Amino acid sequence: MKNKFYLIISLSFLFASGLKAQVVRGVVSDSLQTIIGATISVSGQNIKAATNAQGKYELKFPAAGTYTINAAYVGYQSQQKKITIAAGETKELNFALAENKNDLEGIVVVGSRSAPRSQMETPVPVDLVDVKKIAQNSPQVSLAQILNYVAPSFTSNVANLTDGTDHIDPASLRGLGPDQVLVLINGKRRHTTSLININGSLGKGSVGTDLNAIPTAAIKRVEVLRDGAAAQYGSDAIAGVINIILNEDVNKLSASITGGGFAGKHSDGLDGETAQANVNYGVKLNDKGGFLNLSGSFDYRDFASRTTPYRGVIFTDYNNPTLYPAPTGVDITDAELARRGLTRGDFVPNIGQSKNRGGALFLNSVIPVSDGAEIYAFGGLNYRNGTSTAFYRTPRQLTQTNATIYPNGFLPEIITDNNDQSLAIGIRGNLGEWKADFSNTYGRNYINFTTSNTLNASLLTASPTSFDAGGYDFVQNTTNLDFTRFFKNTLNGINVAFGAEHRYENYKIIAGEEASYVNYGNAINVGTTANPILIPDPKGNVSTRFAANGAAYGGGAQGFPGFSKDNATNVGRSSVAAYGDVEVNFTDKFLVDAALRFENYSDFGSTLNFKLAGRYKFSDQFVLRAAASTGFRAPSLQQRYFNATSTVFIDGNFVESGTFANDSRVAQLLGIPKLKEETSTSYSAGFTSNLGKFKITVDGYFIRINDRVIYTGQFSGSNAASASAQDKEIYNLLRLANASTARFFANAVNTETKGIDAVVTYTTSLGKGTLRTDLAGTISKTSLIGGINTSPLLAGKENTYLDEASVILLTKVVPRIKANLTFDYTLNKFNVFLRNVYFGKVSQPTNVVANRQELPGRVITDLGLGYNLTKNLKLTVGANNIFDVYPAELLLGSQGTSGILYPNQAPQFGFLGRYVFTRINLNF
Repeated sequence: MKNKFYLIISLSFLFASGLKAQVVRGVVSDSLQTIIGATISVSGQNIKAATNAQGKYELKFPAAGTYTINAAYVGYQSQQKKITIAAGETKELNFALAENKNDLEGIVVVGSRSAPRSQMETPVPVDLVDVKKIAQNSPQVSLAQILNYVAPSFTSNVANLTDGTDHIDPASLRGLGPDQVLVLINGKRRHTTSLININGSLGKGSVGTDLNAIPTAAIKRVEVLRDGAAAQYGSDAIAGVINIILNEDVNKLSASITGGGFAGKHSDGLDGETAQANVNYGVKLNDKGGFLNLSGSFDYRDFASRTTPYRGVIFTDYNNPTLYPAPTGVDITDAELARRGLTRGDFVPNIGQSKNRGGALFLNSVIPVSDGAEIYAFGGLNYRNGTSTAFYRTPRQLTQTNATIYPNGFLPEIITDNNDQSLAIGIRGNLGEWKADFSNTYGRNYINFTTSNTLNASLLTASPTSFDAGGYDFVQNTTNLDFTRFFKNTLNGINVAFGAEHRYENYKIIAGEEASYVNYGNAINVGTTANPILIPDPKGNVSTRFAANGAAYGGGAQGFPGFSKDNATNVGRSSVAAYGDVEVNFTDKFLVDAALRFENYSDFGSTLNFKLAGRYKFSDQFVLRAAASTGFRAPSLQQRYFNATSTVFIDGNFVESGTFANDSRVAQLLGIPKLKEETSTSYSAGFTSNLGKFKITVDGYFIRINDRVIYTGQFSGSNAASASAQDKEIYNLLRLANASTARFFANAVNTETKGIDAVVTYTTSLGKGTLRTDLAGTISKTSLIGGINTSPLLAGKENTYLDEASVILLTKVVPRIKANLTFDYTLNKFNVFLRNVYFGKVSQPTNVVANRQELPGRVITDLGLGYNLTKNLKLTVGANNIFDVYPAELLLGSQGTSGILYPNQAPQFGFLGRYVFTRINLNF
């Protein structure tokens, strides 16, 4: 009996010991913070775990023993550790992973709400741009220009002669509009600018995101998702998504100073000088991953111009009545230039690069508040003051000049004060088995214009020479609540995500001072035709102040008329959205992602969109992927409500053109319909191949966009005796706006875009150094499909509704073929960066058949030579466009009298010539 008792006690003790599991737990981190989603596995055992939001993991073992535990995360060097664990014991085992500097795959987060994955294994194509590295070696310093030379599917160039667009570079993805690509920062929606592009530039009629408002020092990397993603992220993501990941460095100080200028055949020594200073510093807030990273920048660029001497008439006999007492308008330019000691070169605008200076401050921070949650914040301030010029007002233009104030005419200057503000605050963490993320993102852009070195001709000699022209203000506030959960025991893992979004937007047009827009020579006749009684009235239809040639003086500030009280606008709207996203790993090779999004706008209604993407991994060397989706883009408030008068350059002449909202009387007379959303259908398919040193991705795509919003051509009325009542009313309405033509925004056309993107990377040891080679290219084409969607009132005026210049801007100003080949070689302290970029042919936008011109492709070569002077100090010198290549010169008919030598409306790569630079990088 006693032996039985001891046996029962022994068995009970062993049973109890068996119930107490053997546990290994710990934290996975890098040199800065914990790593979320790292994989922890046990060699020879089917035991796995993933780190949570705090980087923690836990493994349970069926028996005591010695085990080899592996920690891995894409982009880091994997690590193995052995551990011996006794029965019932709990041990701690931490891992500190080092970044894999030679891992060319990279990790991306955009395009999926699951854990980050290698860009070689995503079901849709994603480019990964290491901005920190490129900004050290390449000539480009702004984000838009860095992407323009790195990502072939991305296009952006510095605009000129486009008023405010001179200082906010429009950007295109896959040849579509700037408003058809969504920009995120740290995965949160970025606000657009308040500016709408109304002149003849890339993205005419669109509203884009100002990428250059974010200092490059604040950016760690950029992910470019080249696929429709409206079902995942909402409006604007028709062409794709650009996700900017902010810097997270701590206990590091990095700074750079870059200076340069243009030194080509058209430069007078060195012109268009630029300078940029960047600084970044991060501090560690605690040992749980908390940090605060701060960035700042200062930018300056000077004017650069590429023009020919003024070819037209500068002086007529009206400009010298002492010699010509009975003027008739005869050209006396050459004689008068000689008498005044001037040349034709004194009468040209600044065509090439505007003047700009400004600075930015940015922050990125994470603060853990408990074991399962953290607060994060990021955002910044950006201010830029820019000066661009309009066309020269020559003395012969009697109705727009005043010889007393400007005897030799004047070159109007448009001064742009551009302010940008943003702040995102959120909290994320664990709610049971779910991860939750609640955030609010605020963004504001406001721009004020001053027109200087100008006049209001209708004020005669009493005119000021500088005017507050008013401006724009746009606010966007987005609130998100997102939930995700990974079910690891279902199939090979299922990630479920769902959430909701509320977005509020407000748009304002702010009126300028009265003298910036009023014509003080207008009056109304309260008498009869035979016995007129004229009363001064800015809205009158009778002119009372005339130049020497008998024509009425123009009103408002020349070059950039101010926004009137009638233009003043204050409108808002809101939208609510709900989405669901399921990513199913049927096996470790086969993945399918499905997303559905419902969105409702207060101003036009609802839309429902889906996306289906799949990836099959045949082996570690070959992956096949494909996707199909629908999308939409809500017309911007700017497109719905913008109205103003501006000076535009059309086929060698400038015209005062009014833009009218869709609910205006002029729009009603012409039958312009109200705006509705654009809708799209996208398909893509491709493959990736990882061949060790070689990595290849090839993707084809098709994008159909219906009811695309365009900016119409120029409509005009008539006051001829034979004109219709409709045309006479349009004429009078345009006159009240100091305009001679009218333009609108309308859902006018359907388009199809087809293309292929390919990327090849290769890295190898060469001698005692390392060579990385990147070859990337894109071939694309955008075409109009079907007819032009006009109203019955516009039958027969389709070529005005969407003129040929606008068709070219939609389909032919972005290079159909673009490719780059980059070599980056590092040897000890030396670094050589060599890049050739081919910009394919484009067409010059024009409505004149004789001026139609195809501009052939060009190869631009960049070179950067770097040397580490010390461990912390690096010197880089080099050039963009080192061989001083220029686009084809415009035909004489397109150059006009103002001497526009190169295509400013179809800028493949700019036309300023060779740019040389020197850069110093400092790192501690």
